[in-house]
Amino acid sequence: MTVLVTGGSKGIGRRIAVRLAADGGTAFINYHSDDEAAEEAVEAVETAGGEGHLVKGNVSTPEGAQAVVDRVTEETDNLEQVVHCAVDPYSTPVLDADLDRFTDATRLNGVALLYIVQAALPLLNDGSSVFFLSSRGSDTVVPGYAAIGTAKAFGESLVRYLAKELAPKGIRANTVAAGPLDTEAIHEVLDDPEERLAAAAEANPSGRGLQFEDVTEAVAWLSSPEAKMINGQILFVDGGLYV
Repeated sequence: MTVLVTGGSKGIGRRIAVRLAADGGTAFINYHSDDEAAEEAVEAVETAGGEGHLVKGNVSTPEGAQAVVDRVTEETDNLEQVVHCAVDPYSTPVLDADLDRFTDATRLNGVALLYIVQAALPLLNDGSSVFFLSSRGSDTVVPGYAAIGTAKAFGESLVRYLAKELAPKGIRANTVAAGPLDTEAIHEVLDDPEERLAAAAEANPSGRGLQFEDVTEAVAWLSSPEAKMINGQILFVDGGLYV
């Protein structure tokens, strides 16, 4: 399997890259600035039996997204999965937001999905999938989360439009919305991440908190031929927490 993961050097993006590229696959790991984390992500992919390629670049502009895909095109003419995980964890109350900063964050967190898909379209084929990673903050107010939550809501809607247009080409687009995970982003956005994660685990009717593997296995299944008629949907992976 050949996959491009934006924001693939850390957190859930890294775990997805490792899972989809394991046992002979190839992961193109896009990242913006943290070279050390990116190298660690490649090592994790290779430890899992895959091949990792780093693609440094900012996908929050059409030009940046195209440059990233151009780098991928130097190595392959086929992408089986495109996963948009890149996030700018700008934390601010809406009324106090720096508007330029807020606009930049929402562009990366949501609109960039379109930039990536348009750029990557020549590499997508019958059977390919597009994934957008979302969260409950897309429809529930979380203090300080507006620059992520509003963009996630946009991205979820965009997935539905993409799914409709991509389906005749045999390409699917879906959203995976994860419950609370112990990511770097949640530590940057929340004042009390450890307490919030512990409370979520305690409240989860499944009896535990969410693990990265819960999400990566869901993505792996959705990317498989067995899920070929699931298109334009939001799959919540939360153990029933938000029911």
